[in-house]
Amino acid sequence: MQVDAVLVLLCVWLVVAVGKSSAQRRGHMLETYKHSSPMFKRSPDMTKSPMTKSEQLLRIDDHDFTMRPAFGGPPIPVGVDVQVESLDTISEVDMDFTMTLYLRHYWKDERLAFPSTNNQSMTFDSRLVKKIWVPDMFFVHSKRSFIHDTTTDNVMLRVYPDGNVLYSLRVTVTAMCNMDLSRFPLDTQTCSLEIESYAYTDDDLMLYWKKGNESLDTDERISLSQFLIQKFHTTTKLAFYSSTGWYNRLYIHFTLRRHIFFFLLQTYFPATLMVMLSWVSFWIDRRAVPARVPLGITTVLTMSTIITGVNASMPRVSYIKAVDIYLWVSFVFVFLSVIEYAAVNYLSTVQERKERKLRERLPCTCEIGHPDDMAVDPQITGYGTMDVNMTGNYGMPENGGRQERILAQVALNNPQMASQAKPSRGYVNIWIDTHAIDKYSRVFFPGAYVLFNIIYWSIYS
Repeated sequence: MQVDAVLVLLCVWLVVAVGKSSAQRRGHMLETYKHSSPMFKRSPDMTKSPMTKSEQLLRIDDHDFTMRPAFGGPPIPVGVDVQVESLDTISEVDMDFTMTLYLRHYWKDERLAFPSTNNQSMTFDSRLVKKIWVPDMFFVHSKRSFIHDTTTDNVMLRVYPDGNVLYSLRVTVTAMCNMDLSRFPLDTQTCSLEIESYAYTDDDLMLYWKKGNESLDTDERISLSQFLIQKFHTTTKLAFYSSTGWYNRLYIHFTLRRHIFFFLLQTYFPATLMVMLSWVSFWIDRRAVPARVPLGITTVLTMSTIITGVNASMPRVSYIKAVDIYLWVSFVFVFLSVIEYAAVNYLSTVQERKERKLRERLPCTCEIGHPDDMAVDPQITGYGTMDVNMTGNYGMPENGGRQERILAQVALNNPQMASQAKPSRGYVNIWIDTHAIDKYSRVFFPGAYVLFNIIYWSIYS
């Protein structure tokens, strides 16, 4: 029994030993195949290999970047160029404009120089900007401004091996623009965006346009609804502050000319039509009070509405604008047409009263028939054929009106009636003037308004 147990253990040991040997041979063969087969060849994992960090390459921790480059030496030159992406709004009420632009700075900081075999630059985002020195630019007279941050901060930093730096950011700024609206809406405005260093005077930082006037680039698709962009140009000046000193200041000037067609349709044409509509009353019978009075009041109220609508969208300036002159002169013409009818109506009333008094003073004229019969005997009536024709031109359309005019003239020419009718000698003149007011207004009002338009457009165009 013992011999059988020993034999069994020996067999088990042999089997285990043979299995281990076979597994080792198979493992060795597999490793050999992996190294020899291209399927199992792979590039080393570079993310796990030790590399020099960019901050270590730029030696950021070895320098104090709170100080400007070459501190204590000459001022550091910082070149600037701008690409205008859009002009968003121009507001006359707030006296400002909104612009989106790419602002780029160029300077040299030898502390950021790094060794490079291929002389290629390194580009970073806003995270590195917070660790190095950058120019502290701001927009003078700006009301609001911000750096775009979608999807990340729109900031780019590019460092070259020799230490040259390009710093670019995308900004939207709302800045003040002092507008002269005395010629509105026939005006041309010039606005400026001013760039300046906040802390560094011209002893520490020399700010300049990198390529002169070519440093300003604009998108060809820029357009505004109310303005035509005529030109962009740049200038450089020194700004003085009594407490801190002199600073370099860069200017971006752009000239805008307002489109007039919108205001012609919305303001000038309606005002002109209202003035012309008020002239219609000169051709309406003066006795048609329900027709002439509402027409005059309607035109006056319409002109008031137009003036109110224009001023509601304008700043409350203390001087007269060009559109105010046109609208108020048009309002005066409309108002005078109402006054003209008031004068015609009043003089007509006065004439009727004097005529009524004259009829009461004259003797009975029952035997007088047609006025032409009176011209047969001028010695009796003292009134010739020529006078009949002349007075016939002043006749009223009422029944008997022409005969009453003739009787008034007969009374004035008859010596026996002269004493009775003498106070009414001026009556005929009043009647003639009453007729002439409408007749002359038909010529005077249009002529004066055309003359005003000629002078107005010749001055402001």
